[in-house]
Amino acid sequence: MIKEPIKLQDLRRKIYIKAKAEKEWRFWGLYAHVCKIETLREAYKLAKQNKGAPGIDGKTFEMIESEGEEEFLKSIQTELTGQTYYPERKRIKAIPKGNGKSRNISIPTIKDRVVEGALKLILEPVFEGDFQEGSYGYRPKRTAAEAIEKVTVAAIKGKTRVIDVDLRSYFDTIAHAELFKKIAERVNDKAIMRLLKLIVKAGGKKGIAQGGPLSPLLSNIYLNEVDKMLERAKEASSVDGYEHVEYVRWADDLVILVDGYKKWRWLEEGIQKRLREELVKIKVEVNEEKTKTVDLRKGGTFSFLGFDFRQIKTKQGKIGIQKTPKMKARTTVMGKLKEVFRSHVSQPVERVIKLINPVLRGWANYFRIGNSSICFGYVKDWVEKKVRRHLMRSRKRGGFGWKRWSRSKLYEMGLYNDYQIRYYRPLKASPIR
Repeated sequence: MIKEPIKLQDLRRKIYIKAKAEKEWRFWGLYAHVCKIETLREAYKLAKQNKGAPGIDGKTFEMIESEGEEEFLKSIQTELTGQTYYPERKRIKAIPKGNGKSRNISIPTIKDRVVEGALKLILEPVFEGDFQEGSYGYRPKRTAAEAIEKVTVAAIKGKTRVIDVDLRSYFDTIAHAELFKKIAERVNDKAIMRLLKLIVKAGGKKGIAQGGPLSPLLSNIYLNEVDKMLERAKEASSVDGYEHVEYVRWADDLVILVDGYKKWRWLEEGIQKRLREELVKIKVEVNEEKTKTVDLRKGGTFSFLGFDFRQIKTKQGKIGIQKTPKMKARTTVMGKLKEVFRSHVSQPVERVIKLINPVLRGWANYFRIGNSSICFGYVKDWVEKKVRRHLMRSRKRGGFGWKRWSRSKLYEMGLYNDYQIRYYRPLKASPIR
């Protein structure tokens, strides 16, 4: 009887269950699954969904598919099985940070993205079994909205002393030897480790390149011991079933919330000390200039995942947490929209609306879980004016055409109009699909 090959989804689920149940188990035989055409097809599909610019070779998805997607994947499979695959140089692109500085992202070729994606598909369930509850960034079935809600709830419950941690050049300072050691604790597969080292070292002698599918997983693996330390602090601070510490981490963005009462000040100081000790072990530095502790009860504010958090008193006289989009979030989306209007001056308004709608939809969907009405109103009015100006320019006239086009007329043209605030609703789903 011929045994039917296991499907990728079922394989990932089995690996996750094994990793979760047996914390000391080291997985072997994983490389064969990375090389499977089904894994490569899924990695290609995910890479295409994420779109992205071409790498150093200039090859696009359209070019690959015109030459034959299946042939492209089979050639990758041949290189992987024969262990003749070597990643190409990455294309470096500077991304403005909004403070006059920029950060570099490394754009792999589509071929390298497929290989990284295939490796991630097989390694991810191994380490998902080890990751902690407070880690949210780039993990299956975990969203920024969920992380933001966890911070909000913790602050409402009295954890109002907030340690806003900034790690100095985190991705650029990850030590390769330490990273490979952490991965080898769970992976006993020489071919996997060889491929992993090729990919990581292609970005330089130190750090991991941001921009590829694999880097978020590697960054979570590297900081997992920090998460474990914070979980132990939560357990140690638990009294009568009530925890006096909470933390949420999204990649290198970390906030720790401690009970605001004076009797727990020692806990805050202890966590700060232990955090630095744990980071020293993995050669990661705290940016002391940007790391701060704020007291929400005394009017302090902090930022996390695009929102500014502050404590308020609600209309009912209760303590609440207000979270508003950062000014940078507003200026960033308006900058993207300006670029569309500027580069499509001569295009019909329907074409412009078709281009700006996805930008507005993605931005509004992200920020609608907060106290975003004022920010939404400002952006909505601004977009209406830009559309009016575009319409008038197409007729070689000045002004905004207030009498010519009513507000309802603009939205009849298909302009995005869903700026409703919606409460966060948790998703109940398996961590590995």
